[in-house]
Amino acid sequence: MAKYPEHRTAVVTGTGSERGIGRQVARRLAKEGWALALLDLDGDAVQSFAEELAAESAQPVLGMAADVVVPESVQAAFARMDAELPPVLALVNLAGIASPHTLFELSKEIWTRVMDVNATGTLLMMQAAARRMVDGGAGGRIVNTSSITAYDGGGTFSKTGYAGAKAAVLGLTRGAARELGPHGITCNALVPGPIDTDIMGGPLSEDRRAGLSGGIPVQRVGHPSEVAALVSFLLGEEAGFINGGSYFIDGGKHMV
Repeated sequence: MAKYPEHRTAVVTGTGSERGIGRQVARRLAKEGWALALLDLDGDAVQSFAEELAAESAQPVLGMAADVVVPESVQAAFARMDAELPPVLALVNLAGIASPHTLFELSKEIWTRVMDVNATGTLLMMQAAARRMVDGGAGGRIVNTSSITAYDGGGTFSKTGYAGAKAAVLGLTRGAARELGPHGITCNALVPGPIDTDIMGGPLSEDRRAGLSGGIPVQRVGHPSEVAALVSFLLGEEAGFINGGSYFIDGGKHMV
């Protein structure tokens, strides 16, 4: 089992939202000794959070405005990481957008945007991070974010376009796992069910929370910190034989 170098960086996208999974992941990884590169479209929000997290954790934290669907933006962000942070050994792709549009409402423009942010952004980030992991020779970890919607087709908020994009993430994850495995780099996918974040249309009312919980055996929605715990495990040194998997975190809503 390979040991991580003492100083290493985890890249986390989608860290601008105060109620998002990204911030919970970042806080947990900082406590576990990772230097962090935090990316989000909202540059002011992510930079402010990076400063706060660096002060409370004493870890190097770099917050950057970046658009994961623009190759030049991704490369510029990684160029800063190369110059200012330890080597990249982990990537957590959390940036994403939902789509409540039905099949007949799904225009080409909406479809392209949903696919770009959820799938193309995942690809571009994997390419940039994995290149550095391969060249560094110390292995690494990649965690992508799919959704239970890829399996059940969606519900009241996310529908066909989102289901298609998140299914694409599963294929990208498996392909990367096969190609990168020989380099000691694992690639796995999260498959969250209902999690209490703003991607579900803002804070949940009690009625909506109860409605979402009804089909879940544990009778509640998930918390971002619970997703962060799974990410932490998949990034760990002891997870080196876990590769190409899809890990449901949905309270038993979808069982396979």
